[in-house]
Parts: sequence; C-alpha cells; structure tokens
Amino acid sequence: MTDAPALLWFRQDLRLSDHAALHAALRDGRKILPVFVLDDAAADAWAPGGASRWWLHHSLNELAGRLAALGATLVLRRGSALEQIPRLAREIGAAEVHTGGGPEPWARALDRDVAGALKADGVELRRHRTRMLFNPETIRTGAGGVYGVYTPFGRACRASGGPRPLLAAPERIPCPAPPVSDRLDDWGLLPGRPDWAGGLRATWTPGEAGAQARLRTFLKDGLAGYAARRNLPGINSTSMLSPHIAWGEISLAQAWFAAEAHAEGAGEGLAVFQSELLWREFSIYQLWHHPDLPEQPLRANFAGMEWRDDPAGLAAWQRGQTGIPIVDAGMRQLWQTGWMHNRVRMIVASFLTKHLLLPWQAGEAWFWNTLVDADLSANAASWQWVAGCGADAAPYFRVFNPVLQGQKFDPDGGYVRRYVPELARLGDKYLHAPWEAPAPMLTAAGIVLGRTYPGPIVDLAAGRDRALAAWRSLAGPGLAA
Repeated sequence: MTDAPALLWFRQDLRLSDHAALHAALRDGRKILPVFVLDDAAADAWAPGGASRWWLHHSLNELAGRLAALGATLVLRRGSALEQIPRLAREIGAAEVHTGGGPEPWARALDRDVAGALKADGVELRRHRTRMLFNPETIRTGAGGVYGVYTPFGRACRASGGPRPLLAAPERIPCPAPPVSDRLDDWGLLPGRPDWAGGLRATWTPGEAGAQARLRTFLKDGLAGYAARRNLPGINSTSMLSPHIAWGEISLAQAWFAAEAHAEGAGEGLAVFQSELLWREFSIYQLWHHPDLPEQPLRANFAGMEWRDDPAGLAAWQRGQTGIPIVDAGMRQLWQTGWMHNRVRMIVASFLTKHLLLPWQAGEAWFWNTLVDADLSANAASWQWVAGCGADAAPYFRVFNPVLQGQKFDPDGGYVRRYVPELARLGDKYLHAPWEAPAPMLTAAGIVLGRTYPGPIVDLAAGRDRALAAWRSLAGPGLAA
C-alpha cells in the first residue's frame, strides 16, 4: 500500500457504488479520507435551498454510516472549499485529491481554483465523472458544434457506445487517522420551528439504500407500464428517483443498466425511461455549454420579454391558491412533499409564465428552495423549455390549458382531491373548473368560491391571449416555429 494517503472529496455524488473517484483512489492502493465540505459561498444564490438541506442532512448521515461500516470516517467541514480541501490535504499529508466534478459554473470554477491551490503544495487534483453519463465535451454535432435539440443529442449519446460499465462498491476502505470534523447536527440543515418537514419524512428515505429500494420498487411495479402511465399524477406511476439522482445517491448509469436488466416484459417502458434519463443528461449538457442558463434565456430575443410584476399573483401561485385546481394541487404537493409530478410541473410552469406572464426565473427560484430534487441544470433547462426560451423549447404558442390538462391526466380527480381537499365533494364534471359549477352543486359540496376556495386569479382565455401578444411582440428569428 502506498504510504501517502488520498483525499476523497464528495460532492453531489453521495454513494459508494459506481463511484469513479472512489474506485480510482482505491485502485492506487492508498488510504483514503472521505470528506464533504459545505460551501454555501461558492454556490452563492444557488446554495442548497430549504428542502435540499433537509435531504442533505439525512443523506450525509447515511453515507457516514455506510463508510463507517467499511472502516472509513467521513470528515465534515463547513466554509470555503478552496481553503478547506488544501488544508485537509496538508493535515493528513495527502498526495492527491479525488473528486467528481459537476456542470455548475461555480463548481467548475472551484475545481480550477482548488487544483491550483493543491498544485502549489505538490498535490494533484484528479477529477472524475460521477454525475454524468457522458463527457459533455465529446458529444458533438457532425460539424463539431453543440447540440441544441434533444432528439439528435439523444441519438448521438446512444451512438457513442452507451454509458461506461458500472463500478462495484468496495468491501473495505482503508482510512488514515481522521482530523477534526464538524458535527452534522451543528450545521443546522434541518428545520426548526415550525417543523415543515413532516411530509418529507413521510415520503422519502434519503441515502444510497433508499435510492436502491426506490429503484427496485419502480422496476418491479412501474417500468412495464411507464410509457402509458407516467403522465397520470393521481397514481404511483413514476420512478421518483429524481432526488436520489440529484444528490448522486444513485448514478444515471445504475438506473440505465438496471432498467435494461428488466427489459423483458417492459414494452415501451424501457425506451421511454431511458429517454427521460437522457433528457436529464441533455439538461446537464446545456448547463455545461451555457453557464448562464439559470439566469439568461438561451434565445437571445427573449431577453427583451416584458414580464409582469405581480407579487400577489406570484404568492398565490406559490401557496397553491390560484383557484385553478390542478395548479393548486401541484403547488401544494410540492410544499408538502418537496416534490411534484413531472406532468404537473409543466402545467404549473406554463400557468406562471404564460397565463400570469411572470418571469420563469421566479418559478425557478421557488422550485430551487422547495424541491428535494433541486438540480441546477434540470431546473433551469426545464423552466426555459416551458417558457419557450430554451434549447428545444416548446413553441411560444403552446400554452397548456390547465382545465383540459386536469381533465385529461387526472380524469377521476384523485390527485386534485388529495391535495385540494376543500374540493373533494365536487363531482368530476366540474372538479377542474369549479367556477363553472351550478350554485346548488357548489353548495351541496360545501364550496363557497372566494371563501372556502378562491376563484381563478386570472381568466384563462384572457391570460392566454395576453401571453401570445407579448410573445409575438418579440423581434427576431425562431418564434414562428
């Protein structure tokens, strides 16, 4: 065994299986010190939000336990990673530092700065791909450019030979004597009073074991019907792996190959599920090549969009009090569980950016603070897609009608009745548009619009027309698609 130890710097890759940085460090035969640094300042506005911090606490706690079972100690430090990583390397006399990089611009800048600081001490920073299926620099168009449309991007990924083979979890991790570590409880990642995390605790089991359990359940019960059922929010129809993927408790490659192993009987479910994984990869790819994706529209002409300033409308949307049942159900599911069904995410995002004509960045910021699966690339790319200003974006004239969307994807009203219980006694015919229900029917259901449940904060037809007029006023190419 090589005398000088190595530092293993965990980021958003909180697992032991299929971990390229861990695998490389072990292959070199060194003792390994696992570390995690909470560096809010480096991420600035994109430091983890409230729901993500709740998840991070529990995920780090689970990771520490798994490491301890293999003989290693997870060292925690809070503060500047640019200071802490070289300091920890000096404290243990490390010869090298292994880490998994990410697509976030601040993370890439931090990698460069830390590498320079370590080099000054004679220590090498070795970066590995732990969060991405493919190297975003190698997926290029025939002309060597960057893909801006998902379908050819997906084809290029599949043509590249697919993801690399999986790496097994170690059976033992030799560890040097650990230096002083912070106490996880002292970081204050969990909510105080009021304790808003009850719904999160009831819904999720953060950590690698929870990720694997969630994957097994999906493969057993959900993959075969995924293509037909994934758009139905009222049933358990999706993998719900997104927070585990966002925190790297399971790799995209693990989900990819596990689904392939269950291909028999899966029908279209396998192809559709893998396409969803590639869509996430496409989001990573966009952020890698467009670092300002979270703040600026990819389509430059959208920079001149005249968004409305409506704090009351934004607050009603955030609280699930818009008077549009499917929108309110989604926003309340988000607040209660830290997660929202993907079809409903598109509906609520379209309602905000088009019917209310509020900036997509406001929705992106709210999701960032409330989602347990908040991921900078997926969040930014998806909001831009719905708003019509991103890569492969929906055409500007595509405005989801939330009533029709509710009737189509929640036909029996199970989803709305669960999260908007004040409408539970209203019949299916008017559940998604209670303002159209006859007064006697509302009375029988115990509903007084404006008191027990709000009336719509915007007329849907007028809101759509207003959005289309604003979109058409933008000059430049690409809006007539």
